[in-house]
Amino acid sequence: MKTAIIHDWLTGMRGGEKILEKMCRLFPSSDIYTIVWNKGRMSSEIESHRIITSFIQKLPAGTSKYRYYLPLMPAAIEAFELRGNELIFSISHCVAKGIEKKPGQTHICYCNTPMRYAWDSFGDYFSPRRNFFTWAAMSFFRPYLKWWDKSTARGVDYFIANSRNVAERIKRHWGRDSAVIYPPVDTQFYTPSPDVSSAEDFYLAVSALVPYKKIDLAVKAFNMLGKKLKIIGTGPEADYLRKIAGPTIEFLGWRDAESIRDHYRKCRALIFPGEEDFGIVPLEAQSCGRPVIAYGKGGALETVVNGETGVFFGEQTENALRGAVNRLEQMEFDAARISSHASKFSDENFNAAIKKFLTNHVPGFYE
Repeated sequence: MKTAIIHDWLTGMRGGEKILEKMCRLFPSSDIYTIVWNKGRMSSEIESHRIITSFIQKLPAGTSKYRYYLPLMPAAIEAFELRGNELIFSISHCVAKGIEKKPGQTHICYCNTPMRYAWDSFGDYFSPRRNFFTWAAMSFFRPYLKWWDKSTARGVDYFIANSRNVAERIKRHWGRDSAVIYPPVDTQFYTPSPDVSSAEDFYLAVSALVPYKKIDLAVKAFNMLGKKLKIIGTGPEADYLRKIAGPTIEFLGWRDAESIRDHYRKCRALIFPGEEDFGIVPLEAQSCGRPVIAYGKGGALETVVNGETGVFFGEQTENALRGAVNRLEQMEFDAARISSHASKFSDENFNAAIKKFLTNHVPGFYE
């Protein structure tokens, strides 16, 4: 079955890109259509496919400051020509699901969230205190983006949500039902350390350094606690976070999967302060047998078991996070039990669920 895969942008390997990787294996001859592509930043699995980019790729700073072109992205995604494909599979958190299909084509969208820049997370990305002119421009375009996001949802035949949390958003913003298939965790790779004494006295955050991830909250809380916090990740907030960080905060930048696994295994706990659509990082840490301190809202409620595989805090404040850290340090956790919980989100379970969904909804698809 000739298939086109649509992805918002290819600029680094995060949760959505891991879904893309799975779909590349399922459809090894598919082409990938995307807004921009930073060549060399994706896995070999993804970059082995033919990748077609939009006109934004060629605009000034198009591959680095692509989010500033958000008002142009609907036109960019609609400009792709997908004639000749029978199946369109989009992986969307921004505009990918707005691709225009032809008669006879089936469009399935794996939705990580309705466009977060227009709906729930607008204030996290655009603030007059951070950049007044960007905020003013995006406030002007926001009604159009919300209208476009809702209207193009009608062009999708079937939605798959990455969590119950996102399924509720899809229903609220678009009025559409969706199946729920949780993203996969590589539980064969992310495993507890064979050395039970490998844990060290530091906490860990693994995240893109963007506003809605709330890494600034973790930095401020650990400044107050005076405890070690290591941060793996890159992003536009990096300079700001370094400015506010005290001496116990260490920025490690980009790290490969082996290094991230090593830090998961050695950390005292993972810090997860943002409200996520789903959140694959807490499950990777749990698969390595480490507990999670998470904001008790959003996807974390579906991946972390409070008091068994981690601890929740109820408000996104420094004091609430500090209290959760102090509570965790008074508790004992079973690494094997934590890892066993994460195994429910395995590659095998994801692959089986996706294949079953496609078999049931796409004429001519066979495992």
